[in-house]
Amino acid sequence: MQQPSLGEQALASKALHSSSKTADYQRCVRCIMDTTVPGIHFDSKGECNFCGLHDKMDRAFPLGEAGRRKVQELADDIKRTGKGKKYDCVLGVSGGRDSSFTLWYCVTQLKLRPLAVHFNDGFGNPVAGENMVKACRKLGVEMRTITSDWRESKDLKIVFLKASTPDMEEGTDLGIATALYGVAAKEGIQRIVIGQSFRTEGIAPLSWNYLDGKYLKAVHKQFGTVPLRPWSPNDPGFNLDLKEMFYYAFLRRIKTVTLLYHVDYVRADVDELLERELDWKNPGAHYFDDLYQSVIYYLNRTKFNIDRRLFNYSALVRSGQMSRETALERTSQINSIEDQRVIDLCIKRLGLTRAEFDQIVATPPKTFRDYPNNYSLIRLLRWPIKVLSQVSLLPESAYDKYFNCGT
Repeated sequence: MQQPSLGEQALASKALHSSSKTADYQRCVRCIMDTTVPGIHFDSKGECNFCGLHDKMDRAFPLGEAGRRKVQELADDIKRTGKGKKYDCVLGVSGGRDSSFTLWYCVTQLKLRPLAVHFNDGFGNPVAGENMVKACRKLGVEMRTITSDWRESKDLKIVFLKASTPDMEEGTDLGIATALYGVAAKEGIQRIVIGQSFRTEGIAPLSWNYLDGKYLKAVHKQFGTVPLRPWSPNDPGFNLDLKEMFYYAFLRRIKTVTLLYHVDYVRADVDELLERELDWKNPGAHYFDDLYQSVIYYLNRTKFNIDRRLFNYSALVRSGQMSRETALERTSQINSIEDQRVIDLCIKRLGLTRAEFDQIVATPPKTFRDYPNNYSLIRLLRWPIKVLSQVSLLPESAYDKYFNCGT
């Protein structure tokens, strides 16, 4: 059967979105989040709870002089814990804008000695790959690529298509985390630098991007065909459950540093700097350092009525880096990341025909709550998680992710 064109898909998507605009439909008057977002609610002024979360985090992580003092404090801590070692931190890189800037900033402005770590699941954008190689060469940084077992990685992609949940990148997201912790443990490094910011990316609603090792293993047990490698401290594979986090955080004392939370980072100003300093090239769209994002955005829109740009662009609107009008105009069009040629390439790389792919994704939508997971236990650990986030033994956004971003 001939596939519908992107234009036909756009009409279908708009019809689907329009059908959700019932009498109860509402959009935030400040950002562009709306009632398609699970767990959203509005105050008397019409502003959403995600705006309230942004304001709370903006106060907790101030910029300007306070931010510069905090950055220097973090850099001094990284140098202290890394004294006498070849590297003083592990820094995750993807070849995209945010991680490339973070690498440049750490080396040139803070004089840190990072070990750049990239997780390769077989779907990397070649442009992003070249960006990483050029950046590390120009900055004199060693890059270590952790390549997943292709059979395991491919199986997990298919597993989460069969699970019929919107968090289809669960395997890669946990693979990135385990690669960073595994390399840090192997090298005796106690700090991991992450290049993300709530001011430019926002925080995804929980049911759109739920991370949990028990959940991954439960879905894999039901649908997987390739056994997952057993966990070991230096080679954790895709295993990052609560007990593994306890090992890395408490026994190895590894902390995560979300550096961009404290840096006056304006995304629109960064491209020119990266092009000049690192010969960086834009991969084509935000998150397009990963080609599989074409599949994710396509299915999020056509199957789950989800547009992930809502929380990304809303963050930029709140930060004054994008006008609300521009955000609304852009989200009225299909995201350029949905390239049909790339979608077909990814399906082929998974070893599926288009008919097999369509049959798998035709199953009714579900969420992580339809599978065994740690969420009830995580809720019970609310206050310890808050404390651990505050002292960076967990990422600073962990508490808000699990407790303030939807239900």
